[in-house]
Amino acid sequence: MTRERLYLYDTTLRDGQQTQGVQFSTDEKIRIAQVLDALGVDYIEGGWPGANPTDSAFFEAAPDTRARLTAFGMTKRAGRSAENDEVLAGVMNAGTPAICLVGKTHDFHVTKALGIALEENVENIARSIAHVVAQGREALFDAEHFFDGYKADPAYAIDCCKAAHEAGARWIVLCDTNGGTLPAEMGEITARVIAAGIPGSHLGIHTHDDTGNAVAGSLAAIEAGVRQVQGTLNGLGERCGNANLTSLIPTLKLKEPFAGRLETGVSDEALAGLTRASRLLDEILNRVPLKSAPYVGASAFAHKAGLHASAIAKDPSTYEHVEPGRVGNARIIPMSNQAGQSNLRKRLAEAGIAVEKGDPRLSRILEEVKLREGQGYSYDTAQASFELVARRVLGELPEFFEVKRYRVTVERRRDKRNRVVSLSEAVVVVKIGGDKKLSVSESLDPQGNDRGPVNALSRALAKDLGPYQSYIDDMRLVDFKVRITNGGTEAVTRVIIDSQDGQGNRWSTVGVSANIVDASFEALLDAIVWKLVRDGAPA
Repeated sequence: MTRERLYLYDTTLRDGQQTQGVQFSTDEKIRIAQVLDALGVDYIEGGWPGANPTDSAFFEAAPDTRARLTAFGMTKRAGRSAENDEVLAGVMNAGTPAICLVGKTHDFHVTKALGIALEENVENIARSIAHVVAQGREALFDAEHFFDGYKADPAYAIDCCKAAHEAGARWIVLCDTNGGTLPAEMGEITARVIAAGIPGSHLGIHTHDDTGNAVAGSLAAIEAGVRQVQGTLNGLGERCGNANLTSLIPTLKLKEPFAGRLETGVSDEALAGLTRASRLLDEILNRVPLKSAPYVGASAFAHKAGLHASAIAKDPSTYEHVEPGRVGNARIIPMSNQAGQSNLRKRLAEAGIAVEKGDPRLSRILEEVKLREGQGYSYDTAQASFELVARRVLGELPEFFEVKRYRVTVERRRDKRNRVVSLSEAVVVVKIGGDKKLSVSESLDPQGNDRGPVNALSRALAKDLGPYQSYIDDMRLVDFKVRITNGGTEAVTRVIIDSQDGQGNRWSTVGVSANIVDASFEALLDAIVWKLVRDGAPA
């Protein structure tokens, strides 16, 4: 049986960025795009060119992806031709192979929000799509408020979609913009659109989670015949979010009737990276991952009840609907040092550390990791620190140097112009072989502004490491995230630091302490030691 192709369209970088409290930098958008591309989505919607400097910079950077990079915009405005609408031109000028234009399909929005005649709106849609197609781009039409529009005036909503289809749009995307349509109704309306003459092979679905049914509604529309589904990583999106791709993708890959009838661009190998991709996004956003998230949550395959754990030991399928490794997650059985050894060996292999199955050192590594995670450490994305923990347990971590002590001071004062300024200074003493080296550094930028105590520490630590200096001269700190893992007077601070070298290699390290500076220093130290290990520096 030949399976039909289902296309995955990600809008994390555009619709996901509309989440309250979320604002990606250009570098973060590029990094997320690379993660999505590795996952195997077919389209990556990068944002609205010209709407803000970050989106414009992202398209100027034009990351090289297998997925079709897509620019988002709106249909031409009333009173202008498509060729002379500067807003539409800004979207076209992004140079992406695909263009997605949003347009009204609800008569109420056309007359009230746009203030134009219904017929003029249909013409605007057709001319806008025709303009995109004439420029040799793949055109997509987001039918905004489609389901509400269909319920108000079915004929008009479908006329809008037909206008886009007949003008050459590759995809007509039915949008549940308000997120209020329930799955059964969504499936029924989708089937009627197909019966009205727009084939499912040209239809997509875009849902919001305002009733908690975004994934269910998307699946209902897919069962009805649409062959493109839109969503975001971790369900980011305005208000309550969009359809969650971390739930949709494995369901489509692993569950019937979808797995037997449909094919996506996500390979089994890519699916095994789903959990890592989900947690990487949370780290970029400095969010605590949702433990109960389907498939990828830390508790998704956790078995605490004694009865469940006993059954799992005999046959995991008794309490697991899929094998956790298929989505890159791990089974957790509290108080059992056998839990997660296959996942541990996989992570060790990724770090270039080979440990045979059944090696008793695996249990010791796992016990150490669990102990440290209980103290607040998190190794989901801090792979470099995880590798150092494992090497230390295995007796394979060289001792390059020893930090004897460090000190950080922060002075707040007024300068000659009576401005309040601060100055951070760090002192680090290290022992290399039989020699002690003392380094002092201030955290001032070229304009004389204080960059803070962590910057001062980073400079001092990396200022003079003797024979190892050449290995770390091209290192730089590119991201710094702080999370309080416990509240109140016993708060524990977790710091995640991203470092990068001149070859473009990037790695993450973690430090934990009640003192934010101490946690930062631990992460900084790990970053240097990991680079020395990776580059083969002699001990």
